Amino acid sequence: MHIVVCIKQVPDSAQIRVHPVTNTIMRQGVPTIINPYDLFALEEALRLRDTHGGEVTVLTMGPPMAEDALRKALTYGADRAVLLTDRFFAGSDTLATSFALSQAIVRVGQAFGTPDIVFTGKQTIDGDTAQVGPGIAKRLDLLQLTYVAKIASVDPLAREIAVERRSEGGTQMLKSRLPCLITMLEGTNEIRRGSLADALRAARSQVVKWSAADAGIEDLTKCGLRGSPTVVKRVFAPPSRAEKAMQIDTTDKTLRDLANELAATILTRQPALEHELTFRDGV
Repeated sequence: MHIVVCIKQVPDSAQIRVHPVTNTIMRQGVPTIINPYDLFALEEALRLRDTHGGEVTVLTMGPPMAEDALRKALTYGADRAVLLTDRFFAGSDTLATSFALSQAIVRVGQAFGTPDIVFTGKQTIDGDTAQVGPGIAKRLDLLQLTYVAKIASVDPLAREIAVERRSEGGTQMLKSRLPCLITMLEGTNEIRRGSLADALRAARSQVVKWSAADAGIEDLTKCGLRGSPTVVKRVFAPPSRAEKAMQIDTTDKTLRDLANELAATILTRQPALEHELTFRDGV
């Protein structure tokens, strides 16, 4: 099996600041990490490779410094890393990003073998749109399985995969044909500790670097700012909450008393909630 995992290098959200005058994100001096949601996708890809054999290729689009994220993925055990980097990609929104990545995946298939599965995280922590994965699937005409909580089984010979998908109404069991694209939910697994051998291999490995031309992208009007209809008018930090947390005295109180006091406090502050609960329960 050949599995491609799309990852993204993002600013550490715990240390992001917004400029007080320009209202733009201040990236200078902010450390970067692999998008946490993508790590769940990477681990699932590595598990499938360990079970069924094959290779895992990690792919990202970004500036040259994004190579750090790819080398980190190699330390976890990925077999190959591809960096799609070009000035034409600057300012890409999700539409332009999905176009560039889909073209790069086609090029990956030509160079290293057609992917059986493409993995992404459910979304990124800097954009939170969850649009890139489905956008890639649409452009490549792949069956897409989104918000996957568990991969139940894979049959490479029959070209079938069965997954558990999280939905608003509960959990769905779905079976699909390969190839397909999967977006993994958070908390579905835990990224492994890379071995010393993988760390040494990652340090020695050569990251494949492709420009737009190398990836076979001919229509540059679909890349970068020219291919991005999304316009961000303003970025701002949410105001700090002035209301302080309320403390409840637990001295000499049973759990029942505490529960009743807490419920009464909530209903006093949100009277509409009491009406809604009463109407729903038919009391």
